Amino acid sequence: METDFTPFASFGGGLVIGLGAVFLMLGLGRILGATGIMSGLVFADNKEEAAWRLAMVVGMVMAPGLIFGLTGTMPAVDVPVSPTMIVIGGVIVGFGASLGSGCTSGHGVCGLSRLSVRSLAAVPTFMVTAALTVFLIRHVFGG
Repeated sequence: METDFTPFASFGGGLVIGLGAVFLMLGLGRILGATGIMSGLVFADNKEEAAWRLAMVVGMVMAPGLIFGLTGTMPAVDVPVSPTMIVIGGVIVGFGASLGSGCTSGHGVCGLSRLSVRSLAAVPTFMVTAALTVFLIRHVFGG
């Protein structure tokens, strides 16, 4: 499966994520990690914690609608697997994020910029595991 080269859209998306991470850190002293935000929403200690976390999750869900409003087209999403596999993948990612004390966004965007030793170990582990998984699925198992 080949993907399109989209340097401007990719740069823009990365810029917005980076700015969001900076503003969240400056404003609330919190790290922008998607699984941590979701976990903290489900198990919130107080209403203030739940409020900003809910705003983040709602923003993530509403982003495609905003893109549609600005461009007139929805982002193209092609998921070539069954809903069952998506659920299984989500459970595996959730388990891995729990085991790794954070997800790729928390470690990769925020952890590396803070020179977190844990993130400096986690991100290369994510990348090697992802490359190995793609290689196995595409070239060994023929997926």
